Amino acid sequence: MTALPETVFTNARIVLADEVITGSVSLIDGRIAAIDSGPARQGEDMGGDYLIPGLVELHTDHLENHYRPRPGVFWEPMAALHAHDAQIAGSGITTVFDAVRIGSDTDMPEMLEHAEKLVHAVRQGGAAGWLRAEHFIHLRCELPSHDVVAHFEALADHPSTRLASVMDHTPGQRQFRSLADYKRFYARQMGRTPEELQAFVDARQADHDRYSASNRRAIVARAHLLGLAIASHDDATLAHVEEAADDGVAISEFPTTLEAASAAHDAGLAILMGAPNVVRGKSHSGNISATDLVAAGLLDILSSDYVPFALLQAAFLLPQRVEGLDLSRALATVTANPARAAGLDDRGEIAPGKRADLVRVAAHAPLPVVRSVWREGLRVS
Repeated sequence: MTALPETVFTNARIVLADEVITGSVSLIDGRIAAIDSGPARQGEDMGGDYLIPGLVELHTDHLENHYRPRPGVFWEPMAALHAHDAQIAGSGITTVFDAVRIGSDTDMPEMLEHAEKLVHAVRQGGAAGWLRAEHFIHLRCELPSHDVVAHFEALADHPSTRLASVMDHTPGQRQFRSLADYKRFYARQMGRTPEELQAFVDARQADHDRYSASNRRAIVARAHLLGLAIASHDDATLAHVEEAADDGVAISEFPTTLEAASAAHDAGLAILMGAPNVVRGKSHSGNISATDLVAAGLLDILSSDYVPFALLQAAFLLPQRVEGLDLSRALATVTANPARAAGLDDRGEIAPGKRADLVRVAAHAPLPVVRSVWREGLRVS
């Protein structure tokens, strides 16, 4: 990167790791050089707005949503990526792990073809300097799929791939422990008769019995060899968490019960929940409330999941909803904590030497309005 001149932001409410101060921040060559309380003699006036670290997003399905905006409709991958990137940066996210599902199923028999297109677009866009945020790949590995290990081998061994999650959406466990709830949910989604839906459930359960355990062992072992962070998905029981801990998993994504969240916390796993869960005040699938986990001291990371702006919105909502929680600790769930869990120790905090990934947020609006975004000291939004 070309050396950048010194940049100074003054008259800002600077959200540090343990306090909020009014003062100035100076940047040199894309890094934070100094933080001072009180006004600077010169610099860009923030007008009393908040200056926060750039958000770090570990799990968003948003790129896939832009690529497949309607069933059977697939957008040009680079165009989908640019639309996604613009919304990500505009939401204050400067580091994003784009979730790409792997493992074919009956709805997507050519899953690898689509995954390769998205991964190639992310790699090309990043290498060419076309993107506002820094993008990494999060491989979401559907374990009951017959070809998920082959897909993983095709996409995992590259610097852009930094995170893998092991998932199992088999009816009757994890996210869908209640078969009755599963059938009600998918009857609406699929429009199938009860007999057709039962046949679908039977086939999914057979795939789980045949593939899940061996696929998990293979992917976890390979991920460790490649140095990838590993996440478990939808842990619901103590046994699920014990399996994750034995596998060397670092992140428990979307635990569905208090039992699982408590066990994950005790095992030293970082607990990730959805920011839309905070904004809505409940899970869309009827599982545990993320806000309740924050209040219990059992939540480390928020993810925007399917609404990019929800990440910033939830972080500013939490201090209003959880007694004793300040803005610094709330913002850590979307900055320092996800950066640490992903092994990115150069960002996520406004501190000397850290990357100058910064977001200016209007201080007095009803919602946290993003006014400007900088990535490594360069204005990107």
